[in-house]
Amino acid sequence: MPLLEEVLKQANLGWTDLDAIGVGIGPGNFTGIRISVSAARGLALGLAIPAVGVSGFDALARIAPAGQMPAIPATRDQVYVQAAASTPRLVPRAEAESVGTLFFCTKAASHVEAIARVASERWYVDQPNPAPLYVRPADAAPSRDLPPVLLDG
Repeated sequence: MPLLEEVLKQANLGWTDLDAIGVGIGPGNFTGIRISVSAARGLALGLAIPAVGVSGFDALARIAPAGQMPAIPATRDQVYVQAAASTPRLVPRAEAESVGTLFFCTKAASHVEAIARVASERWYVDQPNPAPLYVRPADAAPSRDLPPVLLDG
């Protein structure tokens, strides 16, 4: 939130000057995506403006050079990719590279700007609340320990 305040201040804007909030919905880090989407939805609700979710693939497609497939790095030498008219997938990097040249955005500011540009084109359309784009389940698993016994007093 302090970073958002700083960005608004640098632009000589306040929260009430916003028409909409754009947010990257992933894929990516499970916790980071959940936090950013929740924050955007909360701010939008409080400000009575729309929150617009933008997938990383939609954003990267705006800035990827012609002929390169947008790709988002993942752990364990894997990447998230989405070929035209297909669902996003998590694949080994070598497999993705065998399909064609991958485009990785190495400048966070460029990725953020692309998200903002896509959101600015969509905000006036009736949008559902943004939700995280999960390509795979979270690594976390429920505890195998038995829950404690609660005693009625």
